[in-house]
Amino acid sequence: MIPEHIPSPAAGARNAPATADFTLSRDTFGRLLLARAGCADVIVTPVRAFPISGPDEGISLVDGQAQEQAWIEQLDTLPVNLRHLIREELAQREFKPEIQRIMRASSWATPSRWDVDTDRGPAVLTLNSEDDIRRLSPTSLLIADACGVSFLVRNINALDRASRKILDRFL
Repeated sequence: MIPEHIPSPAAGARNAPATADFTLSRDTFGRLLLARAGCADVIVTPVRAFPISGPDEGISLVDGQAQEQAWIEQLDTLPVNLRHLIREELAQREFKPEIQRIMRASSWATPSRWDVDTDRGPAVLTLNSEDDIRRLSPTSLLIADACGVSFLVRNINALDRASRKILDRFL
């Protein structure tokens, strides 16, 4: 089956809802179900093309065989009910806490234990190596914990001075 794409909206109408050629609902097991006229319903999973730099741009709805069933250029152009289902599904799949403050680091060498405040509450992470800190842009970082959890620093400049000082020691 050839994936259907939702065309990007015309200039100046970027926030106007587009009409989707599909509907989404949940089956009895809570899975996301894509329905399209003339086609069998398909269980799909939303996947972000750019999860950090453009989280609401370029979302693919893929089936169990990772075949794209629909492409969403801009999430905000979808009707509210579809947007809600997709965001709800993405929130269940993604766990990337955003560091808002670094309270302390156990040492200035790795491995180091960090106590941090995130948008999901306080957390403790272990930094095994300076290589676990990956620069995504001049102002954003992705920090991999020893347990495999990725923590996001969206904007280094938004951190308080003490947090930046700790972070600078490892960059």
